[in-house]
Amino acid sequence: MEEKKQKESKTMTRRDFIGKSAAAAATVTAFTIVPRHVVARSGKTPPSDKLNIASVGVWGKGRSDIMSVSSENIVALCDVDDEHMAMFRDYSKKEGKPEIFEKAKKYRDFRKMLEENDKIIDAVTVTTPDHNHAVIAAMAMKMKKHVFVQKPLTHTIYEARYLAKLAKETGVVTQMGNQGHAGEGGRLICEWIWDGAIGEIREVHCWTNRPIWPQGIERPKEIPSVPSTLDYNLWLGPAPFKPYHPICSHFNWRGWWDYGTGAIGDMGAHILDHAYWALKLKYPTSVHATSTPWTEDSYPLAELITWEFPARENMPPVTLHWYDGGLKPPRPPQIEDGRMMGDRGGGVLFIGDKGALMCSVYGRNPRIIPESKMREYKRPPKTIPRSPGIHEEWIQAIKEGKKSTTDFSYSGPLTETMLLGNLAIRFQDKNTKLYYDGEKGEITNLPEANEFLHFKYRPGWHL
Repeated sequence: MEEKKQKESKTMTRRDFIGKSAAAAATVTAFTIVPRHVVARSGKTPPSDKLNIASVGVWGKGRSDIMSVSSENIVALCDVDDEHMAMFRDYSKKEGKPEIFEKAKKYRDFRKMLEENDKIIDAVTVTTPDHNHAVIAAMAMKMKKHVFVQKPLTHTIYEARYLAKLAKETGVVTQMGNQGHAGEGGRLICEWIWDGAIGEIREVHCWTNRPIWPQGIERPKEIPSVPSTLDYNLWLGPAPFKPYHPICSHFNWRGWWDYGTGAIGDMGAHILDHAYWALKLKYPTSVHATSTPWTEDSYPLAELITWEFPARENMPPVTLHWYDGGLKPPRPPQIEDGRMMGDRGGGVLFIGDKGALMCSVYGRNPRIIPESKMREYKRPPKTIPRSPGIHEEWIQAIKEGKKSTTDFSYSGPLTETMLLGNLAIRFQDKNTKLYYDGEKGEITNLPEANEFLHFKYRPGWHL
């Protein structure tokens, strides 16, 4: 009997242990770190051991995501462009970490990577164009892999809701890559606002310097050859087939309806996030927008989007404004002459009934304005746990069976709100607000708008 018990205890693999720890993440409110020698006697692998991580997308932001989790074991790398893979190889050598590239298996197709390494991979980072986020993350989550997905979480509203639901069902540890959420500034903003530093807030203005890529244009008619290094079919993924053109791929994909989510998709998770967190927002009741002209293929050059949110807990209803393409909110009377609003990348301005609070992109440098009010303010105690970093927090949450702070239960609704802004752009000529039922996930006053909550995937692709 004793021999049987010992055999059973040894059959639990490190993957089983990590998976069971993460399954508790949705319900655990307190936990105890068991000493390593005690865990070792049980036959279980200590949670401090390294994770086996696979990464989809190795260049651009993918490069920094990989390096940010390289304290763990990078067991597989995937990219649809061989040139990107070669560039990452050279980069890892330059950074003095060639083993990151050398030890990992290389793939073009994430599906093959996941299937062939199911027993090895614990977690996956997803750093691809927006239109591929959901299909990659969903497959990984269904295989009980923890996932880190770059912002915005998804390309469509339906996908955001789907991933949030899937995360709850599978119990895996999730995180969206909006790094400002892990910063000190975001925590100070919350603590000050919850302390009543500027009173009740009914109005917030958010702005960005994006887009910095082509928008408001027609798709080119010419059809150049696909580079030999690129698997264009895999790059398209679930998106509708259209001929390759370099102006629509790689960095420039952000400006195209089929692949990206425009300026708000790129920077909303870094800017709207701080209003969303501090004001405890979830679903808006309405959204409307105005913009410069947009085309069938491309987002407009400049936008003004407005959401209305209902009262929450002890907070009054609030109106949230978004500006991009060079547009900015009016300067508030509280700000001193000659002082920049936010920084060159954008910012957030909270208007309260007792004052105003301003920060830069990523929640950096929060200040009550004018500066004289900031100097007078007695700061409250720091009550929000500080983060070691957006990637480190995700890894720690996996090992300790906790939730991360921007897991999909939070980042799903945030992304949904952002994408409702893009939906409003499409229907601005209707000269009406779009009224939204967040619990059902549908527009209530313009049924035809619901057709754009998602798009039909190409054959062979599914969530």
